[in-house]
Amino acid sequence: MTAGPGWSRNYWRNYVAELEKYQGEAPAWCPGCGNFAILRAFKEALAEENIEPDQLCIVSGIGQAGKFPHYVRCNTFNGLHGRSLPAATGIKLANHNMLVMAVGGDGDMYGEGGNHLLHAMRRNIGIKVFVHDNQIYGLTKGQASPTSMEGMVTKNQPFGVLSEQLNPMAMAISLDCGFVARGYAGDYMHLKDLMREAIRYPGFSLVDILQPCVSFNKINTFEWYSKRVYHIGDDHDPLDRIKAFTKALEWGDRIPIGVIYRNDRPSFESRVPVLSDGPLVDARPEWETLEKKLAETLREFY
Repeated sequence: MTAGPGWSRNYWRNYVAELEKYQGEAPAWCPGCGNFAILRAFKEALAEENIEPDQLCIVSGIGQAGKFPHYVRCNTFNGLHGRSLPAATGIKLANHNMLVMAVGGDGDMYGEGGNHLLHAMRRNIGIKVFVHDNQIYGLTKGQASPTSMEGMVTKNQPFGVLSEQLNPMAMAISLDCGFVARGYAGDYMHLKDLMREAIRYPGFSLVDILQPCVSFNKINTFEWYSKRVYHIGDDHDPLDRIKAFTKALEWGDRIPIGVIYRNDRPSFESRVPVLSDGPLVDARPEWETLEKKLAETLREFY
């Protein structure tokens, strides 16, 4: 099931009205924005996984996707542009029983936060990352992002984008990322199921979500995507890294959505010895032990 631009615009305009009824404010997204579908899929995924608000923490950076946690009732941390993953890593290590998610746009996560993303995938820490990939900078009004297609004309690229388009799926597989998937905001039921799989995976999960920007990206529209996206079939083996990499390279007339790759690497937190006794937030060391350690440390310096 996919959605055309007319269906989406009317449906999500009504959805904004529903949100206003129980939250008191409308999300700061344009009518027809793909973020509404992502929000709905996300909330339904949480409900179906029986996740309570106090069991979840969402970390975000800056951008339209960075506003996402403002519309979810849970623990949140809204930080700097591209710096959601260091904060999410600290939260996960402090309480590895907490479900920790990081959300951001393609500029936030793949541009400013690209270096953090590489090392989070390398560690395989159990964070779930949902990237709202609209192939443009939305909050800052239409500059090219790392996933903008080569040749795309934008406000600050009047002669077209000269850099090669980033392929986040191929990049993630090359780094042996634990769970690699692509969803589409125009197929929210399928997206919801992908989110549930990402949540259940014990290690690092990356879900790249094709999210049309109705204001600044007039190329990669709902109509454009709906003619190209297709569900990855049961004949695809996501455990086969070579075949997964080949699947990740598909982009153009046909764009695969679904789980592209996953492996069974142990999560980073499962390998940290001090976490074997339980979450650090639950640790209650004796005051005498703390005072002794403090005294030993002070003697070293004075």
